[in-house]
Amino acid sequence: MEESKLEHLSIPNIHQLGSDRGNGNLVGIEPYMIAQDYASNETFFNKLNSYLVAAQRQKWLNEKTIVVFPEFIGSWLVLADENEKIFQCDTFEAAERTMVLSHPWRFLVHWLAAREKGKAEAAFFRMKANQMVEIYQDVFSQLAREHAITIVAGSIVLPPLQISGRQLILTDGPLHNTSVVFQPDGTPYPRSISKIFPTAKELTFIAPASAGALPSFDTAAGRLGVLVCADSWFPEAYVPLKEHGIDLLAVPSYGGFAVRTWNEAWLGYDGWSAPGDVDLKDLNKITEGQAWNKYSLAGRMRASGATYGMNVFLRGKLWDQDAGGWPATLVRNGEVFVEEPTQKAAILSLWL
Repeated sequence: MEESKLEHLSIPNIHQLGSDRGNGNLVGIEPYMIAQDYASNETFFNKLNSYLVAAQRQKWLNEKTIVVFPEFIGSWLVLADENEKIFQCDTFEAAERTMVLSHPWRFLVHWLAAREKGKAEAAFFRMKANQMVEIYQDVFSQLAREHAITIVAGSIVLPPLQISGRQLILTDGPLHNTSVVFQPDGTPYPRSISKIFPTAKELTFIAPASAGALPSFDTAAGRLGVLVCADSWFPEAYVPLKEHGIDLLAVPSYGGFAVRTWNEAWLGYDGWSAPGDVDLKDLNKITEGQAWNKYSLAGRMRASGATYGMNVFLRGKLWDQDAGGWPATLVRNGEVFVEEPTQKAAILSLWL
């Protein structure tokens, strides 16, 4: 990206844990996204690339770097190539209505065919799935290749994926919240990761995956495992990763609530019963942030066998909806660093 364009990119929060010892690093990107960033392949690439250029300026990118983007970073590609009227809407509800009116017959066909409880959400993602996966693959492949890094490409809502060579291929079946890891030459690893424990809201249109299907990835920095957001709260998700002998654990998350809720009372597991090792007395007693520290990555990572872990969140504003603002967590040899809650963009490096 040209130097002049970077002048308008505000990244006030830059953090690192440890120092470069030649072993590589996990780099977390918490971008501030707006609806217009998803208008096209070009706008999506330019926004994400600007953060990688900023990380490069810090000398944080090398051949052993693994970059982690947040959950749902690709899901809003449902907006790609839509009418400009959608981006001019004042509310998310108005934008949805405008999108339906832009594709009335396509939407109706998918709505009628949907078996999910959330028929509208399912129809939105299915009618744009082919375009979404094409941009998702093209952008993250190009980012990995141009910067010669490994990328955990957040997640995207799609029908079941098959990966053949360099291609992400959609198949028939229920929607999943899926993540793909791209190698430094831009090639996707041959297996994707799908969320095992979707939240209550997600469960209306996203199907759970099997914990036994979790893969691991051999990278230049060590063997990598990936858990999508809420999966990091469940002990059974760590079992296959332990069996794979992972060294590093990445957790792309969304946290789609106002930043203030991080310090409000924890209401418990969302859409699922609490695992047996959870102290139910913590409900409405500890804060949301304390619960993440106790029952998610920081509290459970040891069970995976990993030495290094990172949990990052999406940030931004999509019409009248605030995205995230919850803080990243970095774990290194038992040492835990938790970022301050903020809705501003952030880049973090965890040195190995």
